Amino acid sequence: MASTGPPGAGGASNNTFVPPQAQQSTTPVVPPGPTATSTTTATNQNLNQIVTDYLLKKGYRRTEETFRQEVKDIDESGKPRGSNESSNSKFLPAGKYLSAFKHLARWIDNGIDLYKFELSKVLWPLFVYSYLRLVSQGSYAHAEDLIEQTRSRFEKMYPDELKGLATVTLSLHVKESPVAKAYLENQYIIPISKSLTGHLFHFLERDLDQCGAVVLDIIQANCRLDSVDRGPIEPFSFDAIYRRARQLDFTEIEIEEGIPGMTNRGGLARNTLDSMPGVKLGTLPMESDLRGDLVPELEEEDRLHPPKEGFRSLVDEFNAMHPIKKEAGDSPQRSDIPYPPSRARDVVMEMQKVRENRDRFRIEGRTGGVGPGVSVCIHTFHNHLGSISCMDFSKDQELVAVGTTESYIRVWSLDGKALKSRLPPEKDRKVNNRKLIGHSAPVYTVAFSDAIANLDRNIYDGDPQPETDTKLLLSCSADGQVRLWSLEVWSCLCIYKGHDGPVGSLAWSPHGHYFVTGGWDKTVRVWSQDHASAQRLLVGHDTAISVVAWHPNGAYVFSASDETDKSIRMWSVVSGDCVRIFNGHTEYISALECAPSGKILASADIGGNIILWDIEKGSRIKRCRGHGRGGIWSLGFSVESSVLVSGGQDNTVRVWDVDMPSDGNRHANQQDGDSTIVAAGGQADGKQTGQATQPSSGAGGSTGKRKGKEVMITPDQISAFPTKKTPVMKVQFTRMNLVIAGGCYQPETQDANR
Repeated sequence: MASTGPPGAGGASNNTFVPPQAQQSTTPVVPPGPTATSTTTATNQNLNQIVTDYLLKKGYRRTEETFRQEVKDIDESGKPRGSNESSNSKFLPAGKYLSAFKHLARWIDNGIDLYKFELSKVLWPLFVYSYLRLVSQGSYAHAEDLIEQTRSRFEKMYPDELKGLATVTLSLHVKESPVAKAYLENQYIIPISKSLTGHLFHFLERDLDQCGAVVLDIIQANCRLDSVDRGPIEPFSFDAIYRRARQLDFTEIEIEEGIPGMTNRGGLARNTLDSMPGVKLGTLPMESDLRGDLVPELEEEDRLHPPKEGFRSLVDEFNAMHPIKKEAGDSPQRSDIPYPPSRARDVVMEMQKVRENRDRFRIEGRTGGVGPGVSVCIHTFHNHLGSISCMDFSKDQELVAVGTTESYIRVWSLDGKALKSRLPPEKDRKVNNRKLIGHSAPVYTVAFSDAIANLDRNIYDGDPQPETDTKLLLSCSADGQVRLWSLEVWSCLCIYKGHDGPVGSLAWSPHGHYFVTGGWDKTVRVWSQDHASAQRLLVGHDTAISVVAWHPNGAYVFSASDETDKSIRMWSVVSGDCVRIFNGHTEYISALECAPSGKILASADIGGNIILWDIEKGSRIKRCRGHGRGGIWSLGFSVESSVLVSGGQDNTVRVWDVDMPSDGNRHANQQDGDSTIVAAGGQADGKQTGQATQPSSGAGGSTGKRKGKEVMITPDQISAFPTKKTPVMKVQFTRMNLVIAGGCYQPETQDANR
């Protein structure tokens, strides 16, 4: 049924089809005019909101969320945004930009660490041009989502540009904003190594639907990729470390990265040089339950044994050692690393640690050019036939253990008393040494668990007094095994397997329960005592691990690599990331030790060099020289972290002033034979130097027969203690600031080199 409509209706043709329902309707027809136009426009603008409100009122939240996502790409006329054919710019679907950014960022973050920093150069221009495109085409909701979900990635590196982009919220702003105009009128330069260029484009072509189309379109329209003939850059790459040490920039093409006129020109290259992950070097907060149990016992101890004149009470000493901090910004959180709950033994041990810290021999700073009078007690092993490969003293100075090249371990009591045993058949056995058999290859490292002298009274009435002596011993071997030994039943409790090849070094955590190992498979592994598999696998060294050590707060470990690497890496136990790399040694690194203050790291090599490092800055403080070649096998810091002691293959124990700079050298002439080198026994430049004795033989190898070899001794050496043809394998400061050392007498080595 055709009918003729009202004349001029809607400005259309006079012949218009009218449905039957419309013919029967009595509603008057509103003539076209301004009122009808504004009503239609208002209805189109509010329609989406009306539907959204209805769905929320009925409780259809999931449907409402889906609807809201769909209408983001629809303009007021009901057409998809950016589909206007008359527009000069051709935009991709608005929802593609955020998903493409996330897909590319996920691929970069999950990739190889060496590539992450340089590939991340693409993310910033991808974000900027995606945002400007979304705003230009009126997809404001998508633009807001993009900036909100990705800005955290760029806030540190591009704060000014982000603030400028945040003001661009309408399509009109794009033409007026200086930041937007700078990016749209210039090409963003992205320097990237040749090897990674192919890697990136291969990924984009492979994942064309997920992100490749968007990224390639933006690169083609707004960016310029410049291939650089060098390896990938990252904060710990050779280029970055070399240039950071010499305060150099990258090449000219790196400085041109970005947009001309922007303040962050060359941003990633500079931030790669300057980026240094934050570390928390403060002490680990004490467990609240342990603190609550400890303070009353210290108060009782102060009441029973009042402090001597000039000494603080145990409670005051404890508060100084473990201050309560409301915001411990420089310390790791107790919840970061799970530890077993404290026991009665822990209370007694902490009480004794407070007492020893108060009553220790205090090593103050140098006064009047006179250094501290540190005493050294050395234990010499005879008739060992050259089989001893490693050594350790228990923390209570009761036991000493040695590992041998013949695959067994032997433990002695230092005072000659009989060793304890909980085995019923051995209760009456009186021996001062025990042999532990289990490894099938040379033993490389042994380490006692924590121990301390016990209290002179039992603080737990009615219960047995907790024992505080050493209960456990760790060992590692060329057979690839790490073994945990009981010093109560004198047998192996557990075997930890995981390394592929020999395990060269291990160390207990300062707080017990955890330990770290380094192996010939180039990996560092963190273990917990109650798990047979490693809790952390730390990979980054290029060659075998020679030595490992812990930070005093237990949140970081250090590892040194031998052969061609010769670097020291600092790892976060919590995240497993490498947070520092220390480069400077040119020979095999043989010893590592972190100061109790947590601020300084000491490392030594077989060339007789000791290097002190600033952990926070990741830079070298100074180099100490005085040992002969052959190896420095052990280092130890005083409680105050102001004095360092070292023991080496040159048959000496040497004491060093940590705070004193090592400017200049003292030269001494080394003669063939058993002569000694004396470097000014009294005052030299206002500093006490002590006596430096340098035997002629290089017990480590090749320097013994060279006549007239010149040895350089830095002025920060306080004193040197020569032994009688005994290379020193182990030195350590006790909690009372006394030095204990051990070595093996080797007369045959001296005679062979004459």
